[in-house]
Amino acid sequence: MGSSGTADKRYRLLIGGEWVDGDEGTSPVINPATEEVVGHAPEASVAQAEAAARAAQEAFPKWWRTPPAERARLLQAVADKLRERQGDLVPLIISETGATAMVGSRMQVPVAIERFERYAKSATRSIDIPLPPSPMQATPLAAGGLIGGVVHRQPVGVVACISPYNFPVVNMAGKIAPALAVGCTVVMKPAPQDPLAVIELAEIMHEVGFPPGVINIITSSKPEPAAALTTSRNVDMVSFTGSTSVGARIMEAGAATMKRQLLELGGKGAGLVMEDADIAKAVAGIQSVWAFHSGQICTAPTRAIVHRSRYDELVAALAKVAPNLKVGDPTSMDTLVGPVISSIQRDRIESYIKAGADEGAELVVDGRRPSHMERGYYVGPTLIAGCRADMTPVQQEIFGPVVVVVPFDDEDEGIAIANGTEFGLYDYVFSQDSDRAYRIARQLRSGNVGINTAQRNHEAPFGGFKMSGVGRDGGDFGLHCYTEMQSIVWPG
Repeated sequence: MGSSGTADKRYRLLIGGEWVDGDEGTSPVINPATEEVVGHAPEASVAQAEAAARAAQEAFPKWWRTPPAERARLLQAVADKLRERQGDLVPLIISETGATAMVGSRMQVPVAIERFERYAKSATRSIDIPLPPSPMQATPLAAGGLIGGVVHRQPVGVVACISPYNFPVVNMAGKIAPALAVGCTVVMKPAPQDPLAVIELAEIMHEVGFPPGVINIITSSKPEPAAALTTSRNVDMVSFTGSTSVGARIMEAGAATMKRQLLELGGKGAGLVMEDADIAKAVAGIQSVWAFHSGQICTAPTRAIVHRSRYDELVAALAKVAPNLKVGDPTSMDTLVGPVISSIQRDRIESYIKAGADEGAELVVDGRRPSHMERGYYVGPTLIAGCRADMTPVQQEIFGPVVVVVPFDDEDEGIAIANGTEFGLYDYVFSQDSDRAYRIARQLRSGNVGINTAQRNHEAPFGGFKMSGVGRDGGDFGLHCYTEMQSIVWPG
């Protein structure tokens, strides 16, 4: 397999250590900025999805027993190879995803390298939990005595890792690195819109010496092969990042075989701006919806929920920022807003903007169809103010560069509006009173809360409340989620 991500490269599936063509042919991967073909992805059949799961199941016992130091060595080798390959992987990811050069160069490959290195270090560390000896009285069951115990964390088995289009390699690395570190085997299924760089990752992993069947990859533009993984008896766990509607189907599909599940689903982040907020900090956080991957990020503070005393000030500040964020060619280093992933997604975003206007909101900045971009799936920064909490664009995840602004009158109302959607992934509180901000944060029904910052802590457990999913990964929690707890006890 060559290393250049060019349109003429022949990409294949990896099943049980063998590179194979897709049974269903290929499908084009489209550059969302130019609408040109980046390359052709193999189309796996349902039978190939099942074969990949079977290969992973057959490889699991031996991989589980592989010395942790060897698992660590291989994970570190992937990180080293990714570092070597950044020069050609970053342009491929930019062309597949439409990520800007700034996001592509800083956030796409470097964060994947960090994740492999983080879990390479963890692979040799025991995550078992010793239990204090427990005095037990004699019973008809057994003699009395001091009973010792340990909670042993055993790998869950085969994990189907189904990743989203926004950060294809980073998100996949966040799933497979901890899963492999604890002794699981994996089947990778990247998003249909941009699977090529994830196939390149699989090539790297094969090249550094992962044993046959430990890592497998299938790609398809159709839902059936991924769906087959969610019902296969050879898959023990599904790790999925994507939409809530698909997550709900995966949960239902996994019930018959009691699949373990990590589901990181939609978000509708609330940015709660209190009357004592530093408006510059609030604007810096909220504008990330526009300037960070065109709002295609589930943690974005897409709902600005603002105390009425600061409402006009915040709307004016955001309205000033939006038109000055350069929308354009993602390969240019000064572009801040690139395209969204597809024409389907652009149409969806535009429908939400129209719904807001139709329902009586004020379209302060309208980013639909930027006139200077002749090609590509572009939506410019859009600001919808004067919203009510029940409006469609306030309730639904848009996944694009759209900020909605909702005023509130007192703290309890602000918290109620923040908690008033079916989502609960990542919220924000902006207040100069840290004690108050912390108290408010603890009342938000959200898996994560940022206080006066949109920065992340990658060691913190990550996941959502409500319809934003189940389970947690990140840091050591990423190791825990790919294990089963086994209690082992003995007489002292």
